[in-house]
Amino acid sequence: MSTFVESFVAEVESRNPAQPEFIQAVREVVESVEPVLEKRPAYREAKILERLVEPERVIMFRVPWTDDSGEIHVNRGYRVQASSALGPYKGGLRFHPTVTLGVLKFLAFEQIFKNSLTNLPIGGGKGGADFDPKGKSDQEVMRFCQSFMTELHRHIGPDTDVPAGDIGVGAREIGYLFGHYKRLRNEFTGVLTGKGVDWGGSLIRTEATGYGAVCFAAEMLEASGDTIAGKTCVVSGSGNVALHAVEELNRLGAKPVTLSDSSGFIHDPGGITEDKLAWAKDLKLKKRGRIEEYAVRFSGATYHAADRGADHNPLWSVEAQCAFPCATQNELNEIDAQNLIEGGCRAVAEGANMPCTPGAVHLLVESGVLFGPGKAANAGGVAVSALEMAQNSQRLSWTREEVEERLRAIMRGIFRRCADAAEAHGLGRNYAAGANIAGFVKVADAMLDQGHV
Repeated sequence: MSTFVESFVAEVESRNPAQPEFIQAVREVVESVEPVLEKRPAYREAKILERLVEPERVIMFRVPWTDDSGEIHVNRGYRVQASSALGPYKGGLRFHPTVTLGVLKFLAFEQIFKNSLTNLPIGGGKGGADFDPKGKSDQEVMRFCQSFMTELHRHIGPDTDVPAGDIGVGAREIGYLFGHYKRLRNEFTGVLTGKGVDWGGSLIRTEATGYGAVCFAAEMLEASGDTIAGKTCVVSGSGNVALHAVEELNRLGAKPVTLSDSSGFIHDPGGITEDKLAWAKDLKLKKRGRIEEYAVRFSGATYHAADRGADHNPLWSVEAQCAFPCATQNELNEIDAQNLIEGGCRAVAEGANMPCTPGAVHLLVESGVLFGPGKAANAGGVAVSALEMAQNSQRLSWTREEVEERLRAIMRGIFRRCADAAEAHGLGRNYAAGANIAGFVKVADAMLDQGHV
């Protein structure tokens, strides 16, 4: 590690104590772009990095709401508006008990470069609340969303900040949020993405992140003279990203064999086929059941309960050629990475935001495993969100085929930008560094053009 990187990260850490995820994200980017800073001293002189690690705006507010028994609860809401250098702030809302300012700053910082890589005119932001929608009635969720939007509506708009969904914020929550925004502002605008298709949403928005992660993995393999067809694949998570990654893997002729949730994971050596996937979607997205029910329903599948005290996740010990971590940050550590390598893994594509620890990423890259970082591999969701914004602006709805074609073109473009940046800096197939460099340069050049703002 260079003196510059250590000094810079130490300064950021001193200004942002107790925010480990944010510091981790900053360190990863700074390490990658140091060679660029040496070649382009104008970036150092204009303090580009120093400005990027400070969000343009952080909004924090209380969210009071009443449960079905009449008891009042108070949660904390946030919106981190990180960078508008390339366009309106764009990034999801997360409703989960683990939400903190540090977590959202990490996600917003990542979003800057992810959105930059899409080559679409969108800046970076993120928001949410430490509210858990699990176990709540529809009426309780609606009351919370309306209280949340009562404050948030002052800070967002179709040309200012366009939130989307994230963990805990699905179609139900987006509907309640949008309805209350519309009532408060007396306007029907594309202020949120992930809307229902019948009232301004885009086709394949739900599928986009999972589809995009598989597309990125396929591009990595193709560039190395291989194909994803016939590959056994391990997938973590069982939300929209994981389930639609499985769907796309099946479409491309691969064999997905795992899914997981907070309780544990299932392993189906015969493959999670189209019919089994349809059942799993109903279980997880509609009934909100536990993934262990899959092993009860389908013979040959086994369920493995989560061990909170373990130093690794046995899901990543399942032998496979491709891996798709699609659950949450830092779910795949160095031991897991070693197990993947020993199991013959050829490619890892992050479907979640920063699901691999720094040690895991280093080990995978150094071992020659093709690695697609989240800011590149999972950019399909925000890409289709931007396409939804475009459709809203034109008062048009594109066909599924049109949106899917645009999504695949965007993902291929992201891969090409990562590959070209890595090659230009003598980094071979280090797509993690390539993604950081390509995303950073586009934002940095825009910031130079726009002055010291």
